[in-house]
Amino acid sequence: MNKILPVILAGGTGSRLWPLSREVYPKQFLKLYGEFSMFQHTLNRIQSLNPEDAYVVCNEEHRFLVAEQFREQKQKWGALILEPEGRNTAPAIALAALHALEQGQDPVMLVLPADHYIEDKDTFCTQVSKACEFVNSGALMTFGIVPERAETGYGYIKKGMVHESDTEVSTVDSFVEKPDALKAQSYFESGEYLWNSGIFMFTASSYLAELEKFRPEIFKVCKEAMKGSQLDLDFLRPSPVFLDCPADSVDYAVMEQTERNIMLPLDVGWNDLGSWGALWDISDQDSGGNVLLGDVISKNCNGTLVYAQSRLVATLGLKNLIVVETPDAVLIADKSRVQDVKDIVSALKREKRTEHETHTRVYRPWGSYETVEVGQRYQVKRISVNPGSTLSLQMHHHRAEHWIVVRGIAEVECDDRKFNLSENESTYIPLGSTHRLSNPGKMELDLIEVQVGSYLGEDDIVRFEDDYGRG
Repeated sequence: MNKILPVILAGGTGSRLWPLSREVYPKQFLKLYGEFSMFQHTLNRIQSLNPEDAYVVCNEEHRFLVAEQFREQKQKWGALILEPEGRNTAPAIALAALHALEQGQDPVMLVLPADHYIEDKDTFCTQVSKACEFVNSGALMTFGIVPERAETGYGYIKKGMVHESDTEVSTVDSFVEKPDALKAQSYFESGEYLWNSGIFMFTASSYLAELEKFRPEIFKVCKEAMKGSQLDLDFLRPSPVFLDCPADSVDYAVMEQTERNIMLPLDVGWNDLGSWGALWDISDQDSGGNVLLGDVISKNCNGTLVYAQSRLVATLGLKNLIVVETPDAVLIADKSRVQDVKDIVSALKREKRTEHETHTRVYRPWGSYETVEVGQRYQVKRISVNPGSTLSLQMHHHRAEHWIVVRGIAEVECDDRKFNLSENESTYIPLGSTHRLSNPGKMELDLIEVQVGSYLGEDDIVRFEDDYGRG
């Protein structure tokens, strides 16, 4: 039996979980429940299957986030494949399948979204093991979720004929779009429909054969993109020809077309965590049905979720509301309208604001920075540098900087000088100076940076040397 290769699709932005989920730091990398991020939960739940080191397909903007999350888990990866732009799931899976075959393998690929919740991981792994028997015989497996209720937020799969060798397995009659409330109720009562989990399993060669048959243009572009791929540090970059690839989901491109599609049910406490209401569903609730996360004082509230990230949030007399506080934005929504949070994100984009893109704290491969205050011609940031990490050798055209070390030791290069700063010491970086900041110590370096100048944007950086391959 071929060894299982997890292929984790980590390209989403999670706009319905705004303001916590942002484009630069989306929901799959957040610790929404428990001590791990959703991406790390995805890695952890399949370890009992003794899989190969996972392939991850993600946006190049998230590459260092993915690598850091592997390192936090002390896990290795098989490949980190970077999409210059997302083209939906069918091309993403094709990139992974082509790379696997190029390594001389034809693995059983377990395709997993990076941002799903599964309560019963033992049953999940049991069903995945069962699916291997069929997948090794050339089938393309879809996992359907046994529905708990009538739900309008999910797509459905209608069962077909029962498989001759296992009554739990069936063919797929059809995929069905998200229904209205009346149809959802009829689907639920019929017992013939399962929720579409977005989890699939097939060998690399089987998937590519069906993709070439039904969407040859996707297959052709992906094959050409991987033929011209390049290794960049720890990352695999398909050639820019990938931008010519049509966008399509694996459901539409392959699974709805193929005659080799079969389905296995999952009854595992699944949730796609696609909204704040979904997080309320899976979280521990108090006697009033409230979920209180962070520094929260709540009185006489019912059925309400309150998430406080940076300060005390006090609520009084609320019912069936969602309250989410972050340092730069607050969301208050009726729980019945949480699917519409994406409309707020769309409005932010139209108004050319930035609150949908980044948090006040921004993660970089060397650590992070957090904007403390912004004023006319000045900006204050808190910068944290990981032990042993180094920022790029750089220069700014429009701003000077003052650095004050709060914790740790800073190694500073400024033009022809190189020196160390300890706690409570500071230095001045003149406008136009070539400079670099490093942390030579074994503990995190924290410093306050005060920027002063006519333009303070992040794009006012000229990099001369960079350990992370950024231009």
